[in-house]
Amino acid sequence: METRLRTRPGGEGDLAELVRIYNHYVTGTPVTFDVEPTTVERRRTWLAAHPDHGPHRLLVAEEGGELLGYATSSAFRPKPAYATSVETSVYLAPQHAGRGVGSLLYASLFEVLAQEDVHQALAGVTLPNEASERLHLRFGFQPVGVYREVGRKFDRFWDVAWFQKPLAGPR
Repeated sequence: METRLRTRPGGEGDLAELVRIYNHYVTGTPVTFDVEPTTVERRRTWLAAHPDHGPHRLLVAEEGGELLGYATSSAFRPKPAYATSVETSVYLAPQHAGRGVGSLLYASLFEVLAQEDVHQALAGVTLPNEASERLHLRFGFQPVGVYREVGRKFDRFWDVAWFQKPLAGPR
């Protein structure tokens, strides 16, 4: 059995584990502003919006057949003028945080995005989240502002810091 840590495009066979990882953040953290756990069926639309080509990707990290986490580039906003901007994110199974999996996922994601017509990557980070802030800074994102108290979850308001990274696009 293969035990090497690797990334690959995510697919239908990963969906149940992707939902499990995401729901950990929904129910136990302010990292996402979803407040109700999702289901595999509801998450299929999200999966379909992240094919194995184009600017909107889903990459998973796995080791020995175990899914450790995932990274995405998603539409930033629905209006056509935003088409060359993507919002990126990383979610890890909590037991695999701190192992470099997030860095591996982002390195792989930005490698595939270099072949796409993507001009800017953006990321919103619910504060406080030092690990996510460090990850984004390590990958060349710059802080561009903070939206104060824009999300309410767990009976309190949360700030969101925004980070931006210019991308070169295909050469």
